[in-house]
Amino acid sequence: MTDIKSKTALITGGASGIGKLMGRRFLDDGATNLIIWDIDENKLEETSEEFQDQGFSVYPYLVDLGDLDQIREMALDVKQAVGHIDILVNNAGIVVGKKFVDHSHEDIAKTININVLGVMHVTRAFLPGMIEKGSLHIINIASAAGLVGNPNMSVYASSKWAVLGWSESLRLELEALEGDFRVTTVCPSYIDTGMFEGVKAPLLTPLLKPEEIVDQIMTAVKRNEVLLMAPKIVKLIPFLRGVLPTKVFDFTAEKLGVYDSMSTFKGKGKANPSAKTDS
Repeated sequence: MTDIKSKTALITGGASGIGKLMGRRFLDDGATNLIIWDIDENKLEETSEEFQDQGFSVYPYLVDLGDLDQIREMALDVKQAVGHIDILVNNAGIVVGKKFVDHSHEDIAKTININVLGVMHVTRAFLPGMIEKGSLHIINIASAAGLVGNPNMSVYASSKWAVLGWSESLRLELEALEGDFRVTTVCPSYIDTGMFEGVKAPLLTPLLKPEEIVDQIMTAVKRNEVLLMAPKIVKLIPFLRGVLPTKVFDFTAEKLGVYDSMSTFKGKGKANPSAKTDS
């Protein structure tokens, strides 16, 4: 089991939503240091001050995960100021909820830069030091959207498919090394944090409450679980896609409301989709 006590954890997108909730749980469970990376300066200041006022050791960093130079610079600063980290939570991301033909080239580039390249670059920046310590736990927040295509979220879904494949491959590589190296990939359905405001939750998959999914993530981390799908019905997606003919699966997904779930999407920051997402 992963012991959080006396560990140093870094969470991207950690100033609000499930990132903030996970940060608080790490601190409550005995983490020595919490490093928060976020692009929202106001939220970053509020959250870090809130935790610091309660006696916790918190290091806030204003970071744009779409900027590789900034990632490198801030990672170096973390290593010099705090030292190597033990737990990394790749939580931050963005969503653009519209038809692919309506995406601008900038929408596509920004989504892939943050949701995919940002996750990989952050991990790469810290991974050698984590391996050197002999133990690590990386938690990658992917999405149920990484398991099935969905209209009006083509680029977001593709980014989460990429994270899922990369995370699984990284896990296999690390498991081949000598050391206590763990990777947990999280694939939740829609979470009620405001990022997916306006979505119509599919039948049998109600919006996940932030506290609920954080409880499940923390349990999965402590138990060294490889893959967390939530709610449990999400586990059926790979099975149904594997056994049903494509058109039958499409019919089923449509009847369950999966393919229509983004039709009423509003979203936090839709006009300028730079907010964090938690799934």
